[in-house]
Amino acid sequence: MNLINKNTALIAVFFGLVTNTLSAQEKKRVDGVIAVVGEHFILESDIAQGYIQAKANGVDVSDKSKCYFLNILLDSKLMAHQAIQDSLVVTDVEVNTFIDTQVDRMVEQYGTLDNTLKAYNKKSYEEFRAFFFDIVKTNKLGDAMQNEIVKDIQISPEEVKRFYNAIPKDDLPVVGKEVELAEIIVKPEISKAEKQKVIDRLNEIRNDVIQYGSSFHNKAIAYSEDTGSLATGGLMTMTKKDPFVKEFKEMAFSLREGEISMPFETEYGYHIIFLEKIEGPKLTLRHILISPKPSAEAVVEAKEKIDKIRLSILNKEMTFAEAALAVTDRKENKLNGGLVTNPSTGDTKFEINRIEDPVFYSMVSNLELNEVSLPKFVADRPGAPGEYYRMIQVTSMYDEHPADYNLDYMKIREVALRNKKKEAVDKWIKNSIKDTYVKIADFYQNCELSANWIK
Repeated sequence: MNLINKNTALIAVFFGLVTNTLSAQEKKRVDGVIAVVGEHFILESDIAQGYIQAKANGVDVSDKSKCYFLNILLDSKLMAHQAIQDSLVVTDVEVNTFIDTQVDRMVEQYGTLDNTLKAYNKKSYEEFRAFFFDIVKTNKLGDAMQNEIVKDIQISPEEVKRFYNAIPKDDLPVVGKEVELAEIIVKPEISKAEKQKVIDRLNEIRNDVIQYGSSFHNKAIAYSEDTGSLATGGLMTMTKKDPFVKEFKEMAFSLREGEISMPFETEYGYHIIFLEKIEGPKLTLRHILISPKPSAEAVVEAKEKIDKIRLSILNKEMTFAEAALAVTDRKENKLNGGLVTNPSTGDTKFEINRIEDPVFYSMVSNLELNEVSLPKFVADRPGAPGEYYRMIQVTSMYDEHPADYNLDYMKIREVALRNKKKEAVDKWIKNSIKDTYVKIADFYQNCELSANWIK
């Protein structure tokens, strides 16, 4: 719930704020109940869990009171309650997919599944999942409600300017050293025979599922190269607003429920999609991705090609932008000289010390203005198919400085928009409390809460 409190994202992470939905059986077990919001209740142990999880995420809790954590929980439960009243839908598939992903991360953190179960004092994997199912569903309902509140909020340049001017000069945040970058991508050529081999393999998988009843889930685990959905058998949900590549989205929305697509191509390789369920605007599907592999000779040829391009740039036979227009295989930025967009901000600037990808960081961190990096064989993300050669030039460089309206407009706009959304959420909370059953235990009545929770 990152719009409610700036630290909430660090606390309300998976398995973080442990809250439950009040069932008939649980109403008998009222010891430790400190608050009720609609059909949700909050336990004293949830406050303790908030402290533990905050510490685990590196948050200094020395100045955080129990009231602080209670406030976050109250906001979260009100969101979830109203989401149910407004018939917002969070499917079991979404919840289970999220749990699958987080369990994989936790097993990686603790070393084994047994160690993970011990850390959460659970005797079995089934108990572990059952315990957290309602927690995750409640949090996702809250997220859905918050998204509904802020979905139409926009901000004008005049509002951004007023927001910036209202910040005392001594309080302006410092922006670290930044660069703007251009790139040239050279992909190894893949033969028609190799592409056909992948298409044939996907057709075989499709026929096994349709004709012989094989499990698409198991086939995805066995053959798919999409690391993001591999562990869940290729499972994902999507709407038309989600940022999937055009070909993938068009194919998904052309299918009928229960249908499996023919193999089709995107920039990532070849796919087949199994459309499991249609729920209003939302699709639940599974997919398998297989990427054709270039030959060793094609990889060598790509390396030689990009080396020659780099040499031509260094010898001033052409500019980096001219080379990008002529040869780069990245069509999205071919016409603007290979200019790279920061996916985290939508801006063209990268703050050096905030670059998380270690390979990308190693390529750009020591470059000087107008310097061209050595080519590197990379992928769009670790383990992803479709590796290619990439070289980068620093086109602009900005030293560390206090946030400047002209230089840092996109960053300031993002903060101003976030602030405007937060104000809308705060207003919504205050209004919604009036029409919601809320009960807070006597020993928390003296808390200074952010809204009119004490009735």
